[in-house]
Amino acid sequence: MDLRIERQSLMRSLSHVQSVVERRNTIPILSNVLIECDKDKGSVTLTATDMDLTLKETTSASVSNGGSLTAPAHMLFDIVRKLPDGVEVGLTKTDSSDRMTLTAGKARFELSTLPREDYPALDSADMPIAFDMPAEELKALIERTRFAISTEETRYYLNGIYLHAMGEGASAVLRAVATDGHRLARFETVLPTGAADMPGVIIPRKTVGELVKLLDDSDENVRIALSDSRIEFRFSDVTLSSKLIDGTFPDYERVIPTQNDKPMTVDKATFAQAVDRVSTIASAESRAVKLSATAGRLNLSANSPDRGQANEDVEVEYGATDIEIGFNARYLLDIATQLSGETAEFVFADAGSPTLVKDRDNASVLYVLMPMRV
Repeated sequence: MDLRIERQSLMRSLSHVQSVVERRNTIPILSNVLIECDKDKGSVTLTATDMDLTLKETTSASVSNGGSLTAPAHMLFDIVRKLPDGVEVGLTKTDSSDRMTLTAGKARFELSTLPREDYPALDSADMPIAFDMPAEELKALIERTRFAISTEETRYYLNGIYLHAMGEGASAVLRAVATDGHRLARFETVLPTGAADMPGVIIPRKTVGELVKLLDDSDENVRIALSDSRIEFRFSDVTLSSKLIDGTFPDYERVIPTQNDKPMTVDKATFAQAVDRVSTIASAESRAVKLSATAGRLNLSANSPDRGQANEDVEVEYGATDIEIGFNARYLLDIATQLSGETAEFVFADAGSPTLVKDRDNASVLYVLMPMRV
């Protein structure tokens, strides 16, 4: 194997694939990235997997001799990351050696390799459902909901985003939902052509994180293919394939309140800044902030025996009966960050019931926030 590639191109591909590789692996081959060179196509393909998630990326390179090998993913990434910009990187290996030589300018490294034959065979399961989505729309689905994914491993079916089709005809939508039991995020977009028969699937948290990185670097259409057990996201030069969470997502519609009748609108930025300031006093454990709404005014307060107390008033549009309700400040800020408009709308019921949070400028987004005692 013998190839030459621009440092920036190699760095971009390695930054994507190396993050799939777990830092601690009991199986040595899974610590490596698979490097495959194609002389005829003038390309190199990098592949990484943890057996649940696989990422493959192809980039242009000058290939003198084709071939394949596996090299330590994180070490290779660290080396390339520390090379100067603009340098050309050479990767070579002879059949008689078990080491790959990396050259760049006056720098030279020799890395241990493992045979390509030892690399796990990748699952090429049939995926009967396939459709295209603009990267911008897919990114919105993911970004507006991912913050609410649960990290509690015992409730594994909440450790991802639930993606499913809803409605029929002109009202059909592709909906993403995530919840950790304390808050729920729901976002929807027009159902893409070809997605009507898709099963409801739960995309794992790690897959969501890797997908966001790819979407940050793309403005093209994404080809999505899926079955009951796997999902694949295909860009022009990158393919991300993942197992789905084998579980049943709860009936989230049951926790979305329908009887809340106390609407309050507030400037999003003013509200978020006030929450951030007041929560400085709140205890690190609970991060509790109390909201006291009266006609035209919202008082935010926090009280801690060890730290003191804080109060701040914010002008709001509110005409219902007075209400006092407590929330986790971090949850309030997370939701405020996701609202695209300038105005946030809260719809309360009472101090012990879930509150709806809406984006006045975007009816596609809905959040549910559980209160807490303060």
